[in-house]
Amino acid sequence: MLDGGELDVLTGDYLAELTMLILGRDRLRDPDLGYAKTFLRQLETCLGTALDRGVRIVTNAGGLNPAGLAAAIEALAGRLGLSAQVGYVEGDALQRPDALTANAYLGAFGIAACLDAGANVVVTGRVTDASLVVGPAIARYGWGRDDLDELAGATVAGHLLECGAQVTGGNFSFFTELPDGGHRPGFPIAEVHSDGSSVVTKHPGTGGAVTVETVTAQLLYEIGGPAYLGPDVVTRLDSVTLRPDGPDRVRVSGVRGTPPPATLKVGVNNLGGFRNSMTFVLCGLDIEAKAALVRGQIEEAVGKDGLEVTLARTDHPDAADTEVASALLHVHLRDSDKARAGRAFSAAAVELALASYPGCTLTTLPGDATPYGVFTADAVPQDEVAHVAVLPGGERVPIAPPFCTVPTADDETVPGGDAAVDGPTRRGALGELVGARSGDKGGDANLGVWARSDAGYAWLRAWLTVERLAELLPETASLSVRRYELPNLRAVNFVIEGLLGAGVAASTRFDPQAKALGELLRARIVDLPADVPTGVAR
Repeated sequence: MLDGGELDVLTGDYLAELTMLILGRDRLRDPDLGYAKTFLRQLETCLGTALDRGVRIVTNAGGLNPAGLAAAIEALAGRLGLSAQVGYVEGDALQRPDALTANAYLGAFGIAACLDAGANVVVTGRVTDASLVVGPAIARYGWGRDDLDELAGATVAGHLLECGAQVTGGNFSFFTELPDGGHRPGFPIAEVHSDGSSVVTKHPGTGGAVTVETVTAQLLYEIGGPAYLGPDVVTRLDSVTLRPDGPDRVRVSGVRGTPPPATLKVGVNNLGGFRNSMTFVLCGLDIEAKAALVRGQIEEAVGKDGLEVTLARTDHPDAADTEVASALLHVHLRDSDKARAGRAFSAAAVELALASYPGCTLTTLPGDATPYGVFTADAVPQDEVAHVAVLPGGERVPIAPPFCTVPTADDETVPGGDAAVDGPTRRGALGELVGARSGDKGGDANLGVWARSDAGYAWLRAWLTVERLAELLPETASLSVRRYELPNLRAVNFVIEGLLGAGVAASTRFDPQAKALGELLRARIVDLPADVPTGVAR
C-alpha cells in the first residue's frame, strides 16, 4: 500500500471481539502488554517508508494498552534512527472488577485531534472500526459534530475499508468471475471528499476487483437494521447509493446521517471456563446407532453436565472411499473445572478406541482443556466516558461528547412476501440469482443477501421471508429473526439472534462466526423464477 501508488493515510484495523479477549489474557501475564504485537513487527519494516512518503498511519492496534504501544513505537523509531510524532487515544477502558476487559467503542474526534497536532502515527484502543477512516477525514476537512451527512458518508467508507480485501473481491460469492479468479485481491482505497462521498478503488496492477457488487457485499457485512449506530453519527444505510465510476472504481454517495445515540456500546469479555473437543469418525452402516453408543459411553465416563454432541452426516451411501463413507461425531465439553474438561475428558474418549463401535477412530490425540471467553455487549452514557487525545509531546486533550444526541429506536422489520410470486419456475441453487455475506456480532449473526438485477430483487424481497429462511436454514427456526430491506442495494438483511450462543470464543458451532452461513443459504436448491436471468443486469 505504501509503495503501490498515491496514499495520504494508511489505516489498520487489528481488533475484534475475540482479539480483545486474547489481549486481555496477554495482559494478565504481563501488564505491559495488551496491544497487537504483530503491528509493531510490521511497522519495523515500513515506518521509514511511510515517513519518507508523508503517509500517516492510524491504527487501533493499541488494544488495551494504547499508551504502551505508542511508547514502543517511539522506541522503535529511535532504534531505526527515525523521527516520528506519535499520538494516541485513550479512555475506552472502563473499570469493571467483574470483567476481564470492558471497553467503550469511541468515535473519531480524538484521532482527528492527534492528526491536527501533527502526529505521523496515531494509536487507539477500542474505537469503532470506521473511526479509523472518519478521523482522518475530520482532520482533512474540518468537519464538526453537526456535519452529520459528511460524518455518515465517511463512516460508510470506513465500514467498506475495515476488512481490507473483502471489498475488493475477497470472500466474494462470485469469486470465479473476478479477473484473477480471486487469487490475490489488492487492498482497497477510499478517496473521501469534502461532502462525505467517496470512491472506493485500489492501486493499479493489484488483483481482485472493485465493482458495485463487491462493495455491496462488504456493506452488508456485520450490520443490523438500516440505522447503523455509531458514537458520532447514526448512518442511514438505506440512503447509500453505489455507482460505477470507471474500472475498479465505485462511487459511494447520498449517505444521510442523524444525531448519534446518547450511549456508547461497551464490549465486555469474561473468562467462561474451560473446554475440550474430540471428534469420532463413524464409517459405513448404522451411523445413528454408533453415535448413540459413543454418547452413552462418554456420558457414563464424565457425566452429562456441559457435554455437547453433534453428528455431522458427511457420509455418502455405497462409497468406495473411507472418508466419503464417514460421518463425524463432534463431542465437546465445557466446565469450570479444568481437570474435568481436560485429560479426564479426552482420555475417556481415547479409551473407547478398542471398546466401542466397529471401526472406531478419532481425528486427534488426547489434549488438555483450554480457557474460553464469553462476550457480551453493554452501553454507557457518552458523557461518562473520558475520551482523551494524547498529542505528540504528551499534552492531554479531552474530547467532548456530542452536543446533540437522540434516543435510539429499533428499525422496523419488514416481513416480506407482500407481492405475488408466480409464473414459471425452474429448480436450481439460490446462489444462481443472489449473493450473500454473513458474519458475527457477539452471539448474533447477520445474513445479507443481494440480488444481481432489479428483476431478481423484486422476486427476492417478496420470496425470502423469515418463514422461508427457517425452511432453508432450520437452525434459525427456533430463534428470533429480524428482517430488513435495503432497496438501494437490492438487498435484504437478516439478524439471527442467539445463533452463536455466547460468542465466537465460547461457540462449539462448526462455523462459530457464521462466516459460511450465506454460502450455505446460496447452496439450497429452490424453485427459481424462470424469467429472471442469472448474472448481473443493470
